[in-house]
Amino acid sequence: MRCIASDFLLAFNGTDYLDMSTGAAPVRQLDATSVGELRQAAEKILAEFGTSATSPELLARVAEIAVGLSEPTRHELRPVDTDAGLFVLRGLDVDDAGIGPTPSSWATAGDSGAVHDIVLLLLATVMGNPIAWEGQQDGRFVHNIVPAPGHETEQTGASSTVLLSPHTEDAFHPGRAHLLMLGCMRNHDNIATTAASIRSVRLSEADIALLTRPRLPILPDDAYTEAQGYDGGKPTGVPTLFHAQDGLTLRFDPAYTPLDDASPAHRAAYERLSDELARVSGAVSLSPGEVLIVDNDLVVHGRVPFQARYDGTDRWLKRASVRVPARRTRPLAEEDEHGYGQAAIEAHAA
Repeated sequence: MRCIASDFLLAFNGTDYLDMSTGAAPVRQLDATSVGELRQAAEKILAEFGTSATSPELLARVAEIAVGLSEPTRHELRPVDTDAGLFVLRGLDVDDAGIGPTPSSWATAGDSGAVHDIVLLLLATVMGNPIAWEGQQDGRFVHNIVPAPGHETEQTGASSTVLLSPHTEDAFHPGRAHLLMLGCMRNHDNIATTAASIRSVRLSEADIALLTRPRLPILPDDAYTEAQGYDGGKPTGVPTLFHAQDGLTLRFDPAYTPLDDASPAHRAAYERLSDELARVSGAVSLSPGEVLIVDNDLVVHGRVPFQARYDGTDRWLKRASVRVPARRTRPLAEEDEHGYGQAAIEAHAA
C-alpha cells in the first residue's frame, strides 16, 4: 500500500507546493475600527481576570461582550460561507517583541500572548460556541501550537521535520469542531499551512459510494494519549464522505485510519480521494495577526515540514475550535459513537 502522507509530501516539498498565499486565499479585511473594538474588549477582559485561563466567569464575560460587538465587526466574523471552505481574517496586530519568545511547548506557554487568546475567544464566540477538550492542553479553549523538542516526527501540532498530513481536526470524535481557527503570532520562516476542500475534488460516483459507507474507524491521534488507551468499546467504522444538504463533506485522517483493514476496492477509492486532495491543495503562509478560519467538514489541513530552532523565534500559532449550533453536515449515526471516552466542553450553554 502506498503511504498517503508521502504522496502529499511530493505535492508539498517546501518549494513545489501551490503558493496559495493570503493574497490568493479568500480574505476578509477588518477595518481599523473593528480591530480597535476587538483589542479594547480583549484588554478589558484580561485586566479584569488577569489571565486567559479557562474559567466560567471569564467565558461568561466573553459571551456578554461578544454579543455587544458592532454589526460591521460581527458581519466580518460570520462563519465560512463558500465551497472554498476557508478564509483569512486580516487586520489584527501582533507586536513581535511584546509577545515574548515562542514557548518551548504548549505546557510552558501559560499566559503567553494572553490578550490574543481572548481575541480569538471573542472571534470564536461570534461564529459559534468554542469548545475545549478535557484531555488536551489542560482544558484550555485556546491552544498554543509550537514545535516541541522530542516531538519532531509525530503527527501532531508539536511536530516539525515531517509533513503534518492533511486531516480533519479531531476526526476521531463525533463532537469535533465545525470550524477551526488558527491565529498567527509568529512565522518568521513563512511556514505554510496546507488546505484542500472536498468541494474541489473530482471523484467517480463509484468511489463516492464506497467512501460513504462506514467501513473504517478513525483512531485517536497522539495528542490524546488517554483516548488511545480506551477500552470501553470497539472502534466504530465511520464514513469518509457524507452527502450533506449543500454538498459533500468529509471526515479524513489517513495517519490514524487502519487502511490495511479495508478491502482492496475501498482502499483504492481512499487513495484516489487522497490523490485528488493533493491535486487541489493549496498552502497558506500566515503573517502575524492573520487568522485562518477553516470549515472542518469541508477542508482538510496540514503543515509543510520545517526545521525548528528552539531559540524563541519559531513559528507560533493560537488554535481555537468552534461548534456551530444546529448545523447539519454530519451523519446522524455519529450521535451513537463513544468518542473513545473523550469529552468536549462547550464554552457557552445552549
